[in-house]
Amino acid sequence: MVSINKLALVAILTSTVLTGCASGAKDSLLPQEGATMAEVYRGHTEQIETKEQHKEAENIARQIRPVQTGDADLESYTRTAHNEIESIFPRLPNPTLVMYVYPHLTHNSRLPVPGYSTSFPMYERPEYALPGER
Repeated sequence: MVSINKLALVAILTSTVLTGCASGAKDSLLPQEGATMAEVYRGHTEQIETKEQHKEAENIARQIRPVQTGDADLESYTRTAHNEIESIFPRLPNPTLVMYVYPHLTHNSRLPVPGYSTSFPMYERPEYALPGER
């Protein structure tokens, strides 16, 4: 019986201490003056909107090119059939291979041929990539 009374006493004391801590902490944790949650949220969203507007204005400013006076080289801005074909169907690399032929004798007359190097493309004809392949 003594153990049940001790257990009940410990439970009562623990709940009293916890209740006292909770009520005292609530007053100190939540400030009574200052901005409301709605005002804080509104200020935050306005801050984000102004940052996005500044970024957008900076991007537009970067895209604007200054006007040039006099003759300007506009060749790279002009569309031609060659530019279109090169951008849509790029030519695949066709590496040049170098082969060394060792000194040897001809088959029929048995004449000596000195060693030499020759070069030739890997593919017989130019190859082109399909759109999106490269």
